[in-house]
Amino acid sequence: MDNTIELEILGLSSNSAQSGSFTLILGESEGKRKLPIVIGMFEAQAIAIEIEKIIPNRPMTHDLFKSFASNFQFSVDHILISDMREGVFYAKIMCHSSFKKVEIDARPSDAIAIAVRFDAPIFCASSVMAEAAIEFTEEDEKREQEASAATGSGKSGREKTKSQEASLKDFSLDKLNQMLEKAISNEDYEKAARLRDEINRRN
Repeated sequence: MDNTIELEILGLSSNSAQSGSFTLILGESEGKRKLPIVIGMFEAQAIAIEIEKIIPNRPMTHDLFKSFASNFQFSVDHILISDMREGVFYAKIMCHSSFKKVEIDARPSDAIAIAVRFDAPIFCASSVMAEAAIEFTEEDEKREQEASAATGSGKSGREKTKSQEASLKDFSLDKLNQMLEKAISNEDYEKAARLRDEINRRN
């Protein structure tokens, strides 16, 4: 598409400046610029559990959107981060059916949570990237990797610390599966992701 840039999700990290919020990092598919967007805890969780392929015990709002769209035979083509005004990002969800195309206004966080459920690409207007993106040099990338290694956390905020990994290794596979079921039941998806990773390593 003209005047747009395709982005990919690089990760989520907790936002120390705003309690209860997260920073979603999007990066150019072909390029070094990154677009950080501050989003709420619920939307961060909605994006994370779909990326991690964790099935919640109750459908979330964005899952409900997908069910509605599928039952009424609508599909999501892509989402577009279309504008930024006074530091606030705006987005559109581009949908179609067999007889109609529709643009739906949305917050970028909701739009992206829906995009990952439909496996739809994410685009950003070039003007927004020019204004809000941060260009990382190779030196910046190296410093970021060193900082992640030092804190034990990766880009997604879900990298396990050595103490967490060691504690999980103490449990049997049956116990881990029980803990995973309980974590999903309690909607503690961050813990569920760590448990799932440990179970997958053993299988």
